[in-house]
Amino acid sequence: MSAISTPARRPRRPHREESGSPLLLGHGRLPRVLATTALTVLAVVWLLPFLWAVATSVQSEQDVMKSGLSPFKGAFTLSAYRQILERGNVSTWAFNSVLTAALVTVLTVAVSTLAAYGFSRGTFRGRRALLAVTVAAIMVPPQLLIVPLFEQMTMFHLVDTYAAVILPQVVAPMMVFILKRFFDGIPRELEDAARIDGASELRVFRSIVLPLSRPIVSAVAIFVFIGAWNNFMWPFVVTNDPDLMTLPVGLATVKDAYGVQYAQSMASALLAALPLIVMFLVFQRRIVNSVATTGLGGS
Repeated sequence: MSAISTPARRPRRPHREESGSPLLLGHGRLPRVLATTALTVLAVVWLLPFLWAVATSVQSEQDVMKSGLSPFKGAFTLSAYRQILERGNVSTWAFNSVLTAALVTVLTVAVSTLAAYGFSRGTFRGRRALLAVTVAAIMVPPQLLIVPLFEQMTMFHLVDTYAAVILPQVVAPMMVFILKRFFDGIPRELEDAARIDGASELRVFRSIVLPLSRPIVSAVAIFVFIGAWNNFMWPFVVTNDPDLMTLPVGLATVKDAYGVQYAQSMASALLAALPLIVMFLVFQRRIVNSVATTGLGGS
């Protein structure tokens, strides 16, 4: 008598998240409420200092010095902004910041992408040692390089020039390493097919690698631009001419003879951050997508 055959049980497939669903702590209403509450608390904690700075900057110094925990202690006034704009050459400083940050971004992306591609695809002698030096340079604090860089700029007679502000910021070992890791994941078969068709190495890099690397290149460009715009120490050290100062450095020179002026300090900080805030609001979706796609937000 033959045994009764039973249908084989199919193994259960793991639950697959729906594409585009948000990252939650689990399924159901409670995890969603917990996640939303946590994000709301973090948003309030992050926005509170910003709102306090805005409230301080639109009050007079006398009202700011009044006792109390409320950020609004007096009448609304733009005297702090007016005094900063009258005492400083804000338009020139803003132009210098835009020019230097844009050139630093373009040059850094160009140099970093070429170096990363060489590390990822190159077979030259000393490649591993040079890559190890590049990775080790990430751990060097930028403050340690100020004195040797300033001596180098002095030797080449570049102090108080745009070149002195821009060139030292072009070297970015972290960006080279990030781009190199991304290039390692690009299939080499695509490049081999282009070489078979007669494409040169530069053509392969320009037509194959770069189009596939738009998310990581965009993220690197955004981070480099923000870093160059906010850079205070190096432009402060290497520039003495007020016409060459960037916006953070120039606004820091606008001081009052009566000590610390909190309203003016907050107004200066907001003026320096305003272009970045506008850029984030305009390119918010691209910035978020770049960070999420490249895994730079916590990978």
